[in-house]
Amino acid sequence: MKFGVFDHIDDAGVPLGQLYADRLTVAEAYDRAGFYGYHVAEHHSTPLGAAASPSLIFAALAHRTRTLRFGPMVYLLPFYHPLRLIEEVCMLDQISGGRFQLGVGRGVSLYETQAYGLDFNETQAMYHEAYQVLLKGLDAEELTFEGQYYRFQNVPMILKPVQRPHPPLWYGVTLPGSADWPAQNGINIVALGLRDNTTAIVECYREARAKAGLDPDGTLIGISRHVVVADTDEEAMRIARRAYPRWRESFRWLFARHGSEPRVIGIYPPTFDELMALDNAIAGSPETVRRFLEEERAASKLNYFAPWLAFGDLTLSETLRSIELLSKEVMPAFAE
Repeated sequence: MKFGVFDHIDDAGVPLGQLYADRLTVAEAYDRAGFYGYHVAEHHSTPLGAAASPSLIFAALAHRTRTLRFGPMVYLLPFYHPLRLIEEVCMLDQISGGRFQLGVGRGVSLYETQAYGLDFNETQAMYHEAYQVLLKGLDAEELTFEGQYYRFQNVPMILKPVQRPHPPLWYGVTLPGSADWPAQNGINIVALGLRDNTTAIVECYREARAKAGLDPDGTLIGISRHVVVADTDEEAMRIARRAYPRWRESFRWLFARHGSEPRVIGIYPPTFDELMALDNAIAGSPETVRRFLEEERAASKLNYFAPWLAFGDLTLSETLRSIELLSKEVMPAFAE
């Protein structure tokens, strides 16, 4: 089982410049600790996500890390001009020496979509077109495409990615019914939700791979949870109980501003104790966290675990200690 990290780069109650600087320091720690990948969410007009332009974070990461793979989870394709995104992906893959991971999606927030002047009812169709343009442009000498939203005629594709025909693709999955398409197209996934749901997602994904005659373990099949590791269970819980409510407040903020709640708010209850009771998080000593991951792997047969390790108002020192303990005392137990 490989280990990665999922991160919103959410508001931590510190100046924005410090937030970015701390996350780059944390990414260096992921790199030294041997994590496989670092996946950053894209959000707009909300304290849930300060990486509104993920490519900028990735350009900095490329020079601060050596082996860590990284990419968006996900680029919101309707928010970009496809040609500009093709060029950015090529640049990032070249700058990093072929470590870029290309996560793609539509975007699930009506309010973020509206802020960009987009019609939420059209963004699904826009996403499908943009996805076709993106993959075609990354592997073409000239880009020609005729669609409803995007049109290109013999546009020279001067920039190329290191990884051909394109960097590895990633997709976020929250429903079992959405697992077939990435499974059949060789796209790695990270699943979110309660354990029954994520287990069903992984099962559907593996079944779709098998039915298509593909290796069920030929891609990375991941799950994400909030995780805090400390020297003792008591210390870890003290930290998690303080940090998680701030993350949840950021998660709800934009929806609350419009008098509503996120669709999945039920899987993120008000307290960390409640979150743990749902098996949607763990805070504890290395031994406690190791037992939780053994149960997670036994339940879902995942081969990739990409937890939140920096969230809410976790301090830099708390996060670095969590990374150290996880990498030295937990991850080796899952090395194949």
